[in-house]
Amino acid sequence: MNLFDTLNSTRPSLPERYKRMADEELEERIIRVKQEWGRRLFIPGHHYQKDEVIQFADARGDSLKLAQLSATQHDADAIVFCGVHFMAETADLLTREDQHVFLPDMRAGCSMADMADIRQTERAWEQLTALFGDTILPLTYVNSTAAIKSFVGEHGGATVTSSNAADMVTWAFTQKPRLLFLPDQHLGRNTACDLGIPLEKMAVWDPVQEELVGSGVMDEVQVILWKGHCSVHENFTTVNVDHIRAEYPDMKIIVHPECSREVVEASDISGSTNAIIQSIEQSPPGSAWAIGTEMNLVNRIIQKHPDKHILSLNPKMCPCLTMNRIDLPHLTWALESLAEGHPPNRIKVEEQVAGPARLALNRMLDHA
Repeated sequence: MNLFDTLNSTRPSLPERYKRMADEELEERIIRVKQEWGRRLFIPGHHYQKDEVIQFADARGDSLKLAQLSATQHDADAIVFCGVHFMAETADLLTREDQHVFLPDMRAGCSMADMADIRQTERAWEQLTALFGDTILPLTYVNSTAAIKSFVGEHGGATVTSSNAADMVTWAFTQKPRLLFLPDQHLGRNTACDLGIPLEKMAVWDPVQEELVGSGVMDEVQVILWKGHCSVHENFTTVNVDHIRAEYPDMKIIVHPECSREVVEASDISGSTNAIIQSIEQSPPGSAWAIGTEMNLVNRIIQKHPDKHILSLNPKMCPCLTMNRIDLPHLTWALESLAEGHPPNRIKVEEQVAGPARLALNRMLDHA
């Protein structure tokens, strides 16, 4: 049992009565609390949430946007974050001390973020700096734990998003000749390739085997990629791309840069979640798209644009399972418990971690 499991096991679990309630009753209870609390309550909802949950969100967006929006809700005493654990942590980093952030279900984690824990990262840093000296700047995708953000902040690095990764990698190379990119190897590789860095000047750090693997000369490595990935986006393959090309030769393929390099290269466009949404919105009626990202969002895009032919790049894709831990029963329980004065699952980042993590976030905001 890891630390997260230990902490989670001590928290209250969803009472059985909520599991037995009909959706209509759950929705009525959510509406009642929202009306009672008004502006004192803010519910951010990530794009990948289920429809049953996202309908109650006061704002929709990606993780950083929602955390930033939470910080602007000056009347809000409570932020009930419909997303995953690292997103709620980021919201806690950016909001006031007297504002409290809650996660409806503590099981809503992120497999990518979990692929880089702080102990692994500290061991990797010792070995990599022993190999390369003081030549490495760490960057971390915002899809990482507060502890990893804090580590990066302490070592002069910054966070990145899928929208600004190119800007931040470019900035990193003004600081040091090498960078360590955590925790998503695909976003790191795709960004570096787009900036003209050849694959032979990249290597992958395996935190389990504790070894650096690359095809080129190690002394010439510029980008060290952490061996992590998104469990959703890695399931899109070139076979899926080939199928779309054969069945729908005029269809454009747009994918998230968390997909593998092979899939990104075989597609027409790659971009952040927001870039995908905007590309579809700005396309003409009758245009045809295959989208390589999370299924809840794809289905929502399809419903919003009936004048266009849109489908998932992989029609057998499942939604993000950890994101989907947030459901009507958990949201209702969280809100009613809040109203009763004993809310569960507060997300609080301790200040010794929060301070350097904010540094990493602010460096990104200053340079991107």
